[in-house]
Amino acid sequence: MNYNRRPPAAKTSRHRSRCSLLTLLTFLTFLTVLSLIPLSSLAQTVDADISSYPVPADMSGIHFYLITVDVGDRVWDNFGHTALRVYDENTNTDTVFNWGVFDISGGMVSFSWDFFKGIMNYRLATSTPTDLFAMYRSQERTVWQDKLNLSNPQKEILFRRLMWNLEPENVVYAYQYFFDNCTTKVRDYIDEALSGKLRQHYDGSTADTFRDQVRSHYQSVSLVSFSLDVLMNSNIDRPVTEWEAMYLPLQLRDRLANITSDVAENGEQMKLLSDSQLIMVYPAPQVETDGYRVASLVLLTPILFLMLMLKRIPQSYFATHSKIGLKAAGINFRILGLLGLLTAIFSGVYGTLMLGSWFVSDHVDTYHNVNLLLFWPTDLLGVVIALRWLILCRPWPMTHNSAPFISYYLLAHVLAMLVFAVIAFAELSAQSVSNIAIYVLPGFFLFTALIWLVGFEPAKPKKMFF
Repeated sequence: MNYNRRPPAAKTSRHRSRCSLLTLLTFLTFLTVLSLIPLSSLAQTVDADISSYPVPADMSGIHFYLITVDVGDRVWDNFGHTALRVYDENTNTDTVFNWGVFDISGGMVSFSWDFFKGIMNYRLATSTPTDLFAMYRSQERTVWQDKLNLSNPQKEILFRRLMWNLEPENVVYAYQYFFDNCTTKVRDYIDEALSGKLRQHYDGSTADTFRDQVRSHYQSVSLVSFSLDVLMNSNIDRPVTEWEAMYLPLQLRDRLANITSDVAENGEQMKLLSDSQLIMVYPAPQVETDGYRVASLVLLTPILFLMLMLKRIPQSYFATHSKIGLKAAGINFRILGLLGLLTAIFSGVYGTLMLGSWFVSDHVDTYHNVNLLLFWPTDLLGVVIALRWLILCRPWPMTHNSAPFISYYLLAHVLAMLVFAVIAFAELSAQSVSNIAIYVLPGFFLFTALIWLVGFEPAKPKKMFF
């Protein structure tokens, strides 16, 4: 069959079509990453009555095809995409049904704020195969097409379900990344046509957690992988069931390929998928350096260097008293300032997103996050202090009023780090934090100790005038 056969032109709008993470990671990229959608919510079961929707008289002329798109090299492409193609040889129409469409006509700011609050309204749209394949060719993503071998009664169920879904009141749905996305729509509709055979066949559990899958799919975007690992809580650390794993396009295709069809050919039962075509093929995205190793290197290398630059500075006002400073202050305080800006921004933003979403958003995967012991929203105040180190190349001057606050703040950070270490290495939490404890915690601890030593100028005794 010519996959470029075009049906009557489908209407298009200011919608962008992508599946799997879509705006999620676009928004995460611009705001140093947000969160995932709630794991506690389950997709609604397909149970609406569809018996009243008409079907073509000759269902043998209706052919369904599974369209599977491989991952791409951009943050919104890293989980792939799934669509359904319906070719009617009676009317010579060829239509792709795509559930990965969202509307940003209200502006990116409005869309991003709704997304942060957990309002994600996606919709079904149709297009021609020519348009769909052209888009993925421009993105250089591999695309497979497989024929679905369904009996005529099964085709009727699937056809009616698609007609029901095209009704204006049914087009929009509440997107949930793991449980209700472009791929799970196809999975659920095929399972309905098979009278639950797919779900019955895959009723076990996998060896992976949702965190494992997120890490695996973002190996080509190390910053996103690292940030999501920090922001996600214990909700995503449970094993994924075989049924749930089919939210991934490639997993759905693999599992459907192992199902036996009710259709026989030459007296032999066929597989559910056949006539596989590789529409286009491109190289897979390259794996980047592990984000944790980068974070550890960026933190520890300058800290260890600065510790070698420590020196004792005698104080004239008290013969036995001295403080710790830095050699070559003009260079080393700039290094300290750059490191301070980096840690303050990342820690403050991560902490703000985790704590803020707890009160504002429906993204429960960032609630009750153990990583809040390390990443504090108030660390953003450190940007001002780091800028002084960077520009003036000298410690931040403390007063008698500010000195206790700064000392207690740093002490509280140290104590929180120690508590985090106990939780991580004693495995007292269901949340996976071992990577953060191994690669990030040592650098955070040493940096806190370093700025406590050299980053602040002690307040002079009240009787000292210069």
